[in-house]
Amino acid sequence: MASSQLINDYRQWLAFQRQEQLSREHQGVAQRLEDARATSGQVIQAYRSMADKAATEGACYRTLFLRESSEDAALVCEGWLFIRRVLSEEGSTRVRATLLETFTLEDGTIVPGDKPARKVTLEIYEKLDINKGMRTDVRVDCLETPADYHFITLMDAARGDLRAHMS
Repeated sequence: MASSQLINDYRQWLAFQRQEQLSREHQGVAQRLEDARATSGQVIQAYRSMADKAATEGACYRTLFLRESSEDAALVCEGWLFIRRVLSEEGSTRVRATLLETFTLEDGTIVPGDKPARKVTLEIYEKLDINKGMRTDVRVDCLETPADYHFITLMDAARGDLRAHMS
């Protein structure tokens, strides 16, 4: 086997390993949110706090989200969100943010600046799950790209050095 093919296979294997790790992490955090019975009010307050930190300190927050692929499979992607503002009106809450993707299975690890950031509008809502006894779960989905959904943004994973890549 040629060494270049071996290196390509190794990089592909690393991407699959990272994909599996992110899938487990997304699933675990989603389960913890469900077990904690997080409400939309709590999630909205968390995003407001992130928007305040973004405005004062330029903080970006690590986010994991699902992306539906053409094969009807949902794969976890990773990125950093710069929360610009949180808008609440008439029972609807939307988050205006800029998303800088840092991992997709197709691209592997993406170095900040290699792929342009994109502006997104996320909607926070409660989803009724009849399979769990009519319980509601909080969801955060992207409005512009319906294939991107179930965003989980981690407040304890922030960095302030990405603002230059968010324009």
